[in-house]
Amino acid sequence: MPKTSARLLSLLSLLQARRDWPGALLAERLDVSPRTVRRDVDRLRELGYPIVAFKGPDGGYRLDAGSELPPLLFDDEQAVALAVALQIATTTGAGIEEAAARALTTVRQVMPARLRRRIDTLKFTAVEPPEARQAPQVDSGVLITLSAAVHAREVLRFDYTPVHPPGGDAAATPPRRVQPHHLITWGGRWYLVAFDLDREDWRTFRADRITPRIPAGPRFTPRELPGGEVAAFVAGRFLGSDGWGDWPCRGEVILDLPAAEVSRYSRDAVVEELGPNRCRLVLGSWSWPALAAAVGRFDADMEVVGPVELQDAFALLARRYANAAADARAMRPPVE
Repeated sequence: MPKTSARLLSLLSLLQARRDWPGALLAERLDVSPRTVRRDVDRLRELGYPIVAFKGPDGGYRLDAGSELPPLLFDDEQAVALAVALQIATTTGAGIEEAAARALTTVRQVMPARLRRRIDTLKFTAVEPPEARQAPQVDSGVLITLSAAVHAREVLRFDYTPVHPPGGDAAATPPRRVQPHHLITWGGRWYLVAFDLDREDWRTFRADRITPRIPAGPRFTPRELPGGEVAAFVAGRFLGSDGWGDWPCRGEVILDLPAAEVSRYSRDAVVEELGPNRCRLVLGSWSWPALAAAVGRFDADMEVVGPVELQDAFALLARRYANAAADARAMRPPVE
């Protein structure tokens, strides 16, 4: 029979592996008597583990939720996954960075040497765009409140601070009433995707500008998100489209450049080779002038295939550039 301490750890590991355990099966797995299982369960309860007994033909035990967090056991895969998740958590902007770093140190200290070596060799850096590194922190309590409202499908009321507050009494601005749908991260910031009840439209709110009001509103039946997929919807909103994950302006041109050269600088565009020094380019942008300017940066002769809005944008930029050149010539001192 294994020593009591080792047997307790084995029992705890089994209780964490599945919800309900018949007492006879636990006794068989531990190679002890049912009476010993009962004594070991009592010892774990004394250590703070909320183990409840359930009745039935087989009778047994369940590790339940308690008021305090007792020591936990993790297998090797769980321990490595936890360490990786904690490293990522130090860059989330959720206001838990310091706690995540301390938790990672604690987890690493109690790991066996073989797992510490795996963790130490699994060092990585979460690369974020510059704007993400400057993103404001979000109170973890706010995130918990938003997430709870999403999960409970309860109408959420909150005060929302705009980017550029209008004049007047900010306190007089009525609270927003929304049906929360998803809590997401994008570019280092946290956002709430919700249906605005007063504006009768879908909106995306920055979590760092949300101040929840208590209590929450009534429960609701979730609406179908446009497009049905939250990632595509949010991508579309940030690109300025109607929520289908595409640029609001998309055009096609033919460039007198090799396709291989153009594709290196085209990112999400479509490049098709038409010859040794000729290619078709289809790309999108926020506006038609911005799209025309993006094509112009390739510094090559081109043909606009369409649409007509892109042709008009090239004409607009041509006038602007011509006026700027004329102004620059007018400001030059006369040549003697």
